[in-house]
Amino acid sequence: MTNRVLYVVAGAAPPVRDLVTLIRVLRRGGWDTCVTLTPTAAAWLDTGLDDLTAAAGRSVRTCDRRPDDPRPHPAPDALLACPLTFNTLNKWALGISDNVALGTLNEALGSGIPIVAVPWFKGALAAHPASARSRESLRESGVDLILDGNGAPLSGYDTLDWSTVAGRLPVVA
Repeated sequence: MTNRVLYVVAGAAPPVRDLVTLIRVLRRGGWDTCVTLTPTAAAWLDTGLDDLTAAAGRSVRTCDRRPDDPRPHPAPDALLACPLTFNTLNKWALGISDNVALGTLNEALGSGIPIVAVPWFKGALAAHPASARSRESLRESGVDLILDGNGAPLSGYDTLDWSTVAGRLPVVA
């Protein structure tokens, strides 16, 4: 294990159901992983939160902390937003922080750390004008977006090649 901390922010798209596998790949790659879920993703993984906590080696964030509570995770060196839903992508691009996951994404974008994002939603939503604007806004802000061969968000119920996703992260020193 290294001292490099990676925040993983996950939304409610099909690959979130395999997030434990991603966390194991990342930890083998030397990352200290801190997981935050959108409220819907947390509901999808209700019975799998214990497994995700065990894989990450620390508690999974699903809600905001109180102002006087200690920070539950150390400061990040990088962030991976995966999977990133249409809703979360658009709110993030607009700077909306109405849940802990969006707050984490917005703080990371403002801090200048490396960010990799994997948008994952239906083609009809990818064709919505807000989607292209949001992807461009995030790209211009320095976010590395992993898209399909046509430059669109990934979709469907297939699992991701987690090694490919991990390979887009900055090299752990």
